[in-house]
Amino acid sequence: MAILENIRKRTTILILIIGLALFAFVISGVFSSNNFSGGKVGSSVAEVNGEDISIDEFRAQVETASRRYGSTVTSTQLVNMVYDQEVRTTILNQQFEDLGIDVESDQIIDFVRTSGYAQIPDFQDENGIFNEQVFKSAIADWRANDPLRYDAWLQDEQSIIQAAKERMYFNLVKGGVTATLTEGKLDYDMANDKVDMQYVRIPYTSIPDSTVEVSKSDIQAYINNHKALFKQDKARDIRFVYFEEKPSAEDENTVKEGIMALMDDSVEYSEAKDANDTILGFRNTNNMAAFLDRYSDSKFDTIYKAKRDLPSVVADTLMAMSVGEIYGPYKDGDSYKVSKVMDRKEDGTVKASHILITWEGAERANPSITRTKEEAKAEAERLLAEARKEDAVFTTLARDNSDGPSAPRGGDLGYFQEGVMADEFNDFCFGNPTGTVGLVETQFGYHVIKVDDKQDIIQVATLAREIEPSEETINTLFTDATKYEMSVMDAEPENFGDIARESNYTVRPVNKIKEMEENLPGLGSQRSVVQWAFNDDTSVGDIRRFNVNNGYAVVQLTKKYQKGLMAPEDASAIALPAIRKELKAKQIIAANQGKAMDAIASDNNISQSTASAVTLSSPTIPGAGREPLVVGTAFALDADQTSDLIEGNTGVFMVKVTNKTEAADIENYSTYAQGLQTSASARVNGAVYNALKDKAEIEDKRAIFY
Repeated sequence: MAILENIRKRTTILILIIGLALFAFVISGVFSSNNFSGGKVGSSVAEVNGEDISIDEFRAQVETASRRYGSTVTSTQLVNMVYDQEVRTTILNQQFEDLGIDVESDQIIDFVRTSGYAQIPDFQDENGIFNEQVFKSAIADWRANDPLRYDAWLQDEQSIIQAAKERMYFNLVKGGVTATLTEGKLDYDMANDKVDMQYVRIPYTSIPDSTVEVSKSDIQAYINNHKALFKQDKARDIRFVYFEEKPSAEDENTVKEGIMALMDDSVEYSEAKDANDTILGFRNTNNMAAFLDRYSDSKFDTIYKAKRDLPSVVADTLMAMSVGEIYGPYKDGDSYKVSKVMDRKEDGTVKASHILITWEGAERANPSITRTKEEAKAEAERLLAEARKEDAVFTTLARDNSDGPSAPRGGDLGYFQEGVMADEFNDFCFGNPTGTVGLVETQFGYHVIKVDDKQDIIQVATLAREIEPSEETINTLFTDATKYEMSVMDAEPENFGDIARESNYTVRPVNKIKEMEENLPGLGSQRSVVQWAFNDDTSVGDIRRFNVNNGYAVVQLTKKYQKGLMAPEDASAIALPAIRKELKAKQIIAANQGKAMDAIASDNNISQSTASAVTLSSPTIPGAGREPLVVGTAFALDADQTSDLIEGNTGVFMVKVTNKTEAADIENYSTYAQGLQTSASARVNGAVYNALKDKAEIEDKRAIFY
């Protein structure tokens, strides 16, 4: 009782202590980053222009997508697909709300009528055509009698409403896309006005890169003046050493020796008989199926095979062998094998082509066929006579006349074995020599057949054993990976590569990994490695060993890139060539300013060239490539007028116009205007959304959750 009384007296203190402990637990959970995802903080997977995309709704969408795509995509690919779709939907819905775009029931029905939903049989009348009343009745019936199907329809309906809104929105934008006759004339003139010119070009390559000095401040200035070119997202560089779990030479030899041991008969002690039994080997067994069931990784395949169906490494050898002969052991992929020819059928597979002439009512006949059986027979006999002519091209006759699905292939049916085709067709092909052309009737129609080729087929039994790493090899691999990990962990970060090379390990770099990537060259799908690299607690130089596909990877984080503009050292690969070109252009122009064209050619040891019939729509100069500024300058000159020095894409130019030919006027430029409008309209959907996305403020929080 005294203890209980003491507890009662201290109740307030206990509650306070428990409360503080719970508070400390929650706070530590919020601010700790012990897991790779940085903690599941917040309830939104993204924020678009201040609007949250709920993580719960997002997960539901991922689950729906998972059921749709199954195992054809990875979980990260699913997340990325759904994220892109949800961002798109959110951005467009914001536009719909601002513009007051909505759809009514009749617009939904119109959308269904013109979409794939119109092909749902429940929405069609007795003629197989979408019917509005049938559609409404089907939905009402589902609602009353099939709740699961009705719930699924409600989800489809939301997709339909969204798609209908998008169609309306983009159609409104397309309604404002037009092209005037003046624009049509300009397009016509750009394609048909022509200019002839003489020119000289001093290529930038005439000045060695090594003579052009570019400072870090020059690169930074170029970045500042071309910010759009040098934007970057968060990214990471890593390097790794991969310890692949693969069989050793000893493992291969063990498998090979194991197969060899199964070739001949062996003696085993039988407890049941208390005597030795002779076990027939692969060479002598009289029950191949049972033998392979017991000793092989692959069962006895009784199907006869042509040469093309056999493993390429042994196809020629096996086809040349006699029944009962054995070949091997040989290596095929990741297995050692021994093969025995069990049986052979000469001319067991036939390659044939045919021209099918069918009649109304024949099996599988196209509903458009209206000829009678008698008319079909007459047409088939006519084609048979044509096909038997010496100069006949059977493939052309089949392509132009056959009613069968093989017509586009010239009637080619490929190779087939006995019993595959209709009996009459089968008997003709296997009962006649190669080159025979004849006519048979089946339930499908009349067939003009040509026997193209015949090949032998063989039945092969194959004893196969997969080459796998032994337990000893796996243990050695783990030891090697652990030793390397410990060595590099104890050394300076920059020694990662040196230590690898001392042990003849290959270091593989992977650069500019994005936060939601998962596939790493050389390692495959490795989301855990990417999460570790982006974890706030992982610093440049940190090292960690990962269990990866078929082995281990010892990974080092080598660089972090923050979102924003590239640093000069990261931008140099793009910026340096452009800066050098600008500096070279200044040097060339300064050295040749005021000179005539022939003097420039002489002083720079280059020749004058000519270009004829150059157009603005295709501003390409022979020998120099695409040069829009140079061509545009030429079009601005009069005949016999010479330009100043022009800074082009590949060098500094001077041009002299020798002739200008204006396109002949035409009565109406509406065709060209319509072409411009059609081209612009086709780009609306993508261009408008991309513009909205570029303008939107998007905060991507996927990496917190995935």
